[in-house]
Amino acid sequence: MIERRQNPEGRQGVYIYVLPNLFTTLNLFFGFFATIYSINGHFRWAAYAIVAAALFDQLDGRVARLTGSTSKFGAEYDSLSDLVSFGMAPGILLFLWSLEPFGRLGWLAAFFYVACGALRLARFNVQAATTEKAYFQGLPIPMAAGIVASSVLAFHDWELDATRSWGLLAMTFLLGFVMVSNFRYRSFKDIDLKRRLPFTYLVAGVLLLALVALRPEVMLFVLFLTYAILGAIFGVLRLGRHPKLRRAIPDEIELIEEEDEPTH
Repeated sequence: MIERRQNPEGRQGVYIYVLPNLFTTLNLFFGFFATIYSINGHFRWAAYAIVAAALFDQLDGRVARLTGSTSKFGAEYDSLSDLVSFGMAPGILLFLWSLEPFGRLGWLAAFFYVACGALRLARFNVQAATTEKAYFQGLPIPMAAGIVASSVLAFHDWELDATRSWGLLAMTFLLGFVMVSNFRYRSFKDIDLKRRLPFTYLVAGVLLLALVALRPEVMLFVLFLTYAILGAIFGVLRLGRHPKLRRAIPDEIELIEEEDEPTH
């Protein structure tokens, strides 16, 4: 948590945990890096930077929990960094890489993605204590950013021209919509890899790694996009059980006590 202490001059100081917030800062740095490189036309480097930001987003919360250094400050800082790295950076990348020739429709699509990402983060912060652990409500924003980054790498691998792509325009609106939807996406947090599991789990893991290694840029894009589309299909058809609330949603917004999960 944040500690406030009086210094000798009587002014109040704020003390925070440095290590997890350094990882969050690296997440923010790579989001800013991706934005600058998108503006300069280096779209592949921007995509790799978003992937790096996602890696550090995964690490900050885990480091905080392992070291017992979770805090409200860290949770808020993490959300602000995620908006830059997984909202603004992918939105600018999409616009400059593919959507700019659409004119007003193009930048509105990119803005729709960014705005939905911000709404997704805000809703996650409010409902973090009430949602079911095994499922996300709406597509997590790092996954949406991963789809954007992997699409850049896949198009480069396929040697396709992304300029004025109607498919990417539709994908941009789809990603924004599923982020703020009530569709349930499996989080896989309920799978405890530290305990014994059926042998088939290991076989499935090895098979998945082999598929990704076969053609990483393409397969990651296919896997991520399939995850987003299947969640939308199941949500529209109302397949699966409804999420359970661990407790009633509070009337007033509560600040999160712990470092939020890196999958908003």
